[in-house]
Amino acid sequence: MSRRSGQQGSIERRGNTYYARFWLDEPGKARTHKRVRICPVDGRGSLNQSQRKRRLQQIVAEHGANDEATARAAEAANLGTAFKEQADIWIDEIQKRKRRPIKERTVAAWRSYLKYLNATIGDMPLADINNRTMKTFVTTMDEETTTAGGRRFSPKSIESYLQIVKMVVAWEKNDKGEPVYSVKWDSDFMDLPEIEEQNQPSFTAAEIETIISKAEGQERLLYALLAGSGLRIGEAFALRVEDIKDTVIRVRQSAWEGTLCDWTKTKAGRREVDIHSSLADALTTHLGTRTEGLVFPSERGTPLRKSNLLRRSLHPILKEMGRAPCGFHAFRRFRAAHLDKELVPEILVHIWMGHSNKDISQRYARNGVKIDSLFRTITAQKAGLGFNLWQEDRELYPVVPSEQTVSV
Repeated sequence: MSRRSGQQGSIERRGNTYYARFWLDEPGKARTHKRVRICPVDGRGSLNQSQRKRRLQQIVAEHGANDEATARAAEAANLGTAFKEQADIWIDEIQKRKRRPIKERTVAAWRSYLKYLNATIGDMPLADINNRTMKTFVTTMDEETTTAGGRRFSPKSIESYLQIVKMVVAWEKNDKGEPVYSVKWDSDFMDLPEIEEQNQPSFTAAEIETIISKAEGQERLLYALLAGSGLRIGEAFALRVEDIKDTVIRVRQSAWEGTLCDWTKTKAGRREVDIHSSLADALTTHLGTRTEGLVFPSERGTPLRKSNLLRRSLHPILKEMGRAPCGFHAFRRFRAAHLDKELVPEILVHIWMGHSNKDISQRYARNGVKIDSLFRTITAQKAGLGFNLWQEDRELYPVVPSEQTVSV
């Protein structure tokens, strides 16, 4: 049902009375032709023609006959679609659409979210999903605990689940392509828990060297490549011999769950990455006389699987180092931080990292710089104060010379 807007209504005379006639959408009912009394034809309370027209407009407005929110609410209630029904339609159509179809790895993650959502709000009509009902949902998620007594959902996870709810609700459109369920979401009203600084681990240069030294076989070069190029792990798994030319790596595809995929995470992911000559020489030695095939194949010649490599190699190495387990993205954050510390032009970092948003590159760099206390200390000393500290009778505050000083 499309929205009927801008109706003027009409005035109808029945016996000794004038009536206002107009269409009205009401939740749970078919669209009705409404009749509302205006005034008697003559005598006490009667109105002239201009007054009757003004009163007609008032009546139409009072009943919300031209109000978009009223029409949408009626449309939503009359459809009566449940969340899980709409979720099935949504997850299917976002994979088939021509513009920005969702990739398999994203679909897998979102299906895991929907499994929980369908069990909790799956039977709820979409018309009932709003700030008030989601406030209860958020509170429930925030209070859930694990068997060990810890928090089951972090604030970031709760926000991610809620984002799926929003996308499913917004997917339903009428025949004019307008959202049927037009909800103005309010995070404050829903009392969403505040997302504190997320744990986004990175490595220091010393840790990178230790990891590489403890790795075996081709994994040693793989870790060096991740840290020296900033490639995503799926991009490294999909790298072919033909993609490497001297000190340039061409990224054209990715690998997921042991399968090559003819796409990268974003359009910006299809790129060329320049690497240091020492790393290029190591790659050349690793490839030997090979002219085709995967650079880092499994024993069966297929792309490696991330979960297997974490379990068999990286996590045991980190445990031996006394570090908490983390994913391969820590190598990528190290690379972003290193480039930032070396003052590499921002636009070049953005290209090499293959981010669709330059802010992501900066966030990665920030995490790496934050954990490098030695770099921060050296930089602070190198920068100096920019002015001279005061001196008392005893020289308690010796002035550290800097390239630029300002007398005070």
